[in-house]
Amino acid sequence: MMTKMKGKLVILAGGVSSRMKNSAVSDNQVDSKLIDDAKNKSKGMIRIGDNERPFLDYLLFNVRQAGYEDIVIVISERDNSIKEHYSNHSIEGLNISYAVQVIPAGREKPLGTADALYQALKSKPEWNGASFTMCNSDNLYSMHALKLMLESQHLNAMIDYDRDGLEVEKERIEKFAITKKDDEGFLLDIIEKPTEDEIKTVKGKSGFIGVSMNLFRFNYDMILPFLETVPLHPVRQEKELPAAIKIMIVENPKSLFCYPLREHVPDLTSKNDILTVKKYLELHYHNFSF
Repeated sequence: MMTKMKGKLVILAGGVSSRMKNSAVSDNQVDSKLIDDAKNKSKGMIRIGDNERPFLDYLLFNVRQAGYEDIVIVISERDNSIKEHYSNHSIEGLNISYAVQVIPAGREKPLGTADALYQALKSKPEWNGASFTMCNSDNLYSMHALKLMLESQHLNAMIDYDRDGLEVEKERIEKFAITKKDDEGFLLDIIEKPTEDEIKTVKGKSGFIGVSMNLFRFNYDMILPFLETVPLHPVRQEKELPAAIKIMIVENPKSLFCYPLREHVPDLTSKNDILTVKKYLELHYHNFSF
């Protein structure tokens, strides 16, 4: 019997944002206050919107509009800015809790995205038996995409974004993880940093190349053991979510369905994204309010 989803969502925001903090900015129009935010805060807390609204506000607006209610935000032990902000700016209709991703002794960074999701699920044992959605804190996913995950009849699913529709520069998008599916649309593999030959292999007859932007639906009981036991990446020494997913779908074939979708996803990866995303919010969320 299919478990009905009840608006559960995990937002990963516990990373150290090294690419954002270490990147240079080529546009002198970016306010120095925003540059300081980028250097010192979680990316979701960059005050990029009207009246100094943080970027995460916009994602949470779409989350609420899509029908989610129970939200877990994974935060870093080194940055309490998210928890402090929403303690003072509660959002009607959203029950927000937090899971802290601790950095183990002897490490400079957390244990990775699989560990981040594992910490979130361990904080919500009452989700046992249910399915939930997971996403990043530095991407502005649409209400439509979020709702697709909420209302899916599959235990596990993902948004399979059309690479050519993301409106991302060629040099950058070529590094995005691509997806390999069977003829029914079920995930066979997630290929990180794909080669040209690997891209040609997954390219459909229509020219569609699917990429992952980390918007997933998971069944709690199915994904949990793989998050816990996935080995560290041999080079990056992190427990990575794609690796856990790949082990899960090998042991459970046809267990994760891919929904193809062509749309732009605003993304805060580096300081050079700040002005672009700010202009996008001004254009599309000019009447935004909670």
